[in-house]
Amino acid sequence: MKNALDCILHPGDEIGGYLERRLAAILAADVVGYSRLIGADETGTLAAMKRHKNELVDPKVSRHKGRIVKLTGDGILVEFASVVNAVACAVDIQRGMLIRNEDVPQLKRIELRIGVHLGDVIVEDGDIFGDGVNVAARLEGLAEPSGIAVSASVRDHVGSRLDVGFVDKGQHALKNIAAGVHVYSVALGAPTKIAKVLNGSHTVTVDDGYGLSVAVLPFTNMSHDPEQEYFSDGITEDIITDLSKISQLHVVARNTVFTYKGRSVRVKTVAQELGVRFILEGSVRKAGARVRITGQLIDALTGTHLWADRYDRDLTDIFAIQDEITHAIVDQLRIKLLPEEKKAIESDPTTSVEAYTYYLRGRRFSHAWTRSYLLLARRMFLKAVELDPNFARAYAGIADCESALRDWHEHEFPLESILSTSERALALDPNLAEAHASRGLVLHQDGQSEEAVAEFERALTLDPQLYEANFHYGRFLFMRGEFETAIQFFKRAAEISPDDYLSPIHLMSAYKSLGQETERGHWAKIGISRAERALELHPENSGPAHRGALALAHMGEAERAREWAACAIAIDPDDVVARYNTACVHSILGDVDTALDMLESLLPQSSCYQLLWFKQDSDLDAVRHHVRFEAMVAAIAQCEAAKH
Repeated sequence: MKNALDCILHPGDEIGGYLERRLAAILAADVVGYSRLIGADETGTLAAMKRHKNELVDPKVSRHKGRIVKLTGDGILVEFASVVNAVACAVDIQRGMLIRNEDVPQLKRIELRIGVHLGDVIVEDGDIFGDGVNVAARLEGLAEPSGIAVSASVRDHVGSRLDVGFVDKGQHALKNIAAGVHVYSVALGAPTKIAKVLNGSHTVTVDDGYGLSVAVLPFTNMSHDPEQEYFSDGITEDIITDLSKISQLHVVARNTVFTYKGRSVRVKTVAQELGVRFILEGSVRKAGARVRITGQLIDALTGTHLWADRYDRDLTDIFAIQDEITHAIVDQLRIKLLPEEKKAIESDPTTSVEAYTYYLRGRRFSHAWTRSYLLLARRMFLKAVELDPNFARAYAGIADCESALRDWHEHEFPLESILSTSERALALDPNLAEAHASRGLVLHQDGQSEEAVAEFERALTLDPQLYEANFHYGRFLFMRGEFETAIQFFKRAAEISPDDYLSPIHLMSAYKSLGQETERGHWAKIGISRAERALELHPENSGPAHRGALALAHMGEAERAREWAACAIAIDPDDVVARYNTACVHSILGDVDTALDMLESLLPQSSCYQLLWFKQDSDLDAVRHHVRFEAMVAAIAQCEAAKH
């Protein structure tokens, strides 16, 4: 088998310059009735606004570590690294303005509207712009006078960490924002604080609700075997999942904490960046039938180690160890569990540790989305259900793999059988998000679109951070031509899994279809970078090569794109997906005859699902109106007819 790295990675290769982008919390504010106030008393209004800015707004922004990006005549735009700080700042400003306006006549009051959003921003010469800024500005317009409007992402991140409530205002269509935004208003309430005496020497004051928040950092793999990473990552994910079932506890999402994986970090710094009080960290060493797990819970406010323990056990005790760690945290934080929470935490996914190990391996392989790895993942899941016939997650994994493998082996994996497997998973666990996502995928392939949407949305309701639900729903929407909505789910999938090179490639194509060249280039660069990392780890895998070739073609790097594509075919010449993506590469680069030759050779070997992809794929625009491509449309039409 040819090694892809030998073909496509050369010293000095560069992807090109990146736009500076970052995830930020954006606060946008403006003055209610500014024109009326200026018309009635320009001098007095401007003096009052300057006084409020100098005495209230600037100090609050500084206290909450914000950066004033720009001032307009009647507004202000502020950037924060922490969404909790952004909302806390907005609350302090509005509470301060209410006090300042108490003795001011109604018609002379300076009242603010504030909007807060968490989103991606582009940075240029100190200014910021992009969807993150636009949404914050639209939210500000929805806020009541002296009120604050926030997006669902802000509300979800803040949780119970501030002494405020949230009022659901429903879904809103915002001007010039493609996707709808779920809006909440902030119920300010009365400002309250908790004072805690530490060591009898001094008092530390924290916001009410801030205490019950924790981040579980990725447990370190101490096995001296990189192949055991799947196991330590699985332990971390399961502890996060268990703690997330506790209603009184805010737990930082998996995709956020995994950005710290492999990094040497200071606990206090991480806690400040994530806006949490407590940090759980640990390590895993797996050797044969034994496992050693260490864990420690740290109060980042004081640096105190509240709890630490080491478990030297048989591997068969792994679920008991996870339960003990979860209960130790609950005990230290003095949380009283509800009966249903206690039951959920103590409900193990399987009775077999060996089955669990096979499941974790399979899940890691399945994300590669290439034939060889999907077949390997399926074998892992099948072994898991052989060891435990009641392992719902493993049945969902089998259904996922078999649905995906229909791109290569349509007749070997009939839809009826896959539907039966997904039904088995749901029968065992009706609230398993993975099972609903896998059922959505197979229903989509069976042409049952409305039913597929219901399953995808149920999966996302149960677990918004589930990679499979976001990725498969994004593909479903892409194939329907709903690019704006598909982008939301591909972005979330790319955030959840930092190793995911598939979603950036899909985002690149979606933005091309929408004519948004800046975003297209941005995601192409991310796709190339991630594909290179994947190839370094698994040079025998053709997936990163042919998908990276697509991104290079989009970037106009023709020579490298053809080189990567050729290597993908050299690695796996019979892979229909590799050949399809290679045809797309040639289409983008203007090699029309080569692209058409490859597409025509693929027709007899492609599944209907694969053929339907032709219809919406903008990478084929260069050949779409060619007489030879139009002749292929008949085969696509037959597949569409078969779906209805």
